[in-house]
Amino acid sequence: MEFTFPVTYTENPKTRPADESKLGFGRTFSDHMFLMNYTEGKGWHDGRIVPYAPLELDPSCMVLHYAQEVFEGMKAYRWEDGSIHLFRPYENAKRMQNSNERLCMPAVPEETFVEAIKELVAVDAEWVPHNPGTSLYIRPFIFATDAHLGVHASETYLFCIICSPSGSYYPNGMSPVDIYVESRDVRAVRGGTGYTKCGGNYAASLRAGEAAAKKGYVQVLWLDGVERKYVEEVGAMNVMFKVGGKVITPELSGSILPGVTRKSCIDLIRSWGIEVEERLITAEELFEAAENGTLEEAWGCGTAAVISPIGSMGWEDKKISINEGKIGPTAQKLYDTLYGIQSGKVEDSLGWTFKVCD
Repeated sequence: MEFTFPVTYTENPKTRPADESKLGFGRTFSDHMFLMNYTEGKGWHDGRIVPYAPLELDPSCMVLHYAQEVFEGMKAYRWEDGSIHLFRPYENAKRMQNSNERLCMPAVPEETFVEAIKELVAVDAEWVPHNPGTSLYIRPFIFATDAHLGVHASETYLFCIICSPSGSYYPNGMSPVDIYVESRDVRAVRGGTGYTKCGGNYAASLRAGEAAAKKGYVQVLWLDGVERKYVEEVGAMNVMFKVGGKVITPELSGSILPGVTRKSCIDLIRSWGIEVEERLITAEELFEAAENGTLEEAWGCGTAAVISPIGSMGWEDKKISINEGKIGPTAQKLYDTLYGIQSGKVEDSLGWTFKVCD
């Protein structure tokens, strides 16, 4: 294929993982990365694909002190015919632009964003794994690079993309996970950065995640930061519940990340004739639904895990089991359909996939 950006190929190719059944998630990285600079008054410039290598930063680099940084997460999939495809890349491009706007950072044009990813994946096509359930995880990110101390927006930035061949996000794959409703810490509040994909949101979640892990839970279910009663997200994913035959999911109130997988799930569920409500949901409502037998299923959804069934929820001194700790039929159908479309095993009638190369 013809490249828009200049490519400098590595002279020291890495050894690719030999056993694709043991890839894990985010452990190894491909041979190349994409870089592009931004300078105030000049705009984005000097996009290039270069060998994967450490980045050199000045100790006063503003991202290190004021956390002006955003990122995205997406995947490339290898189909049975050997071709490689992306899933809804323009949705990620738009979401990164929204994150940039909130953190006073320059937006990368959608076409530039997608073309950079397409070309990097094409250069490192041999790193896209072949086994079912595997993919090439793609991490675009932008950060402030001014070498200056002072609380204001940077005038220079670096846009970088790295790739990692990956398997399941959770070691147990699609096995239902146990989650804990967090009552002390807050991830985000309306008017803050909760709807953006910035590192600070995830740093703020670590303490609660560690505490939950000590109690035997895999993820935290966050409550809203004002009234502390409405559920919002599960760790690194959006969350959905099936109650009384209807799917309910927290509304995008400004403190919840608008997930690409979330959006895709809602579209699919509605196309199956199942009602979906996006609204405020209290933790108390969910525990009451479990007690009266109307809570049928629960799952998280996101790029990394696609669909992650929830087997139980804990909250203070209470714990409930969901669908006897098994994968529910809706969650299973969502995974089978979404991953099927992404991997080319299910017809993409919605135009969600984007071919990179043969």
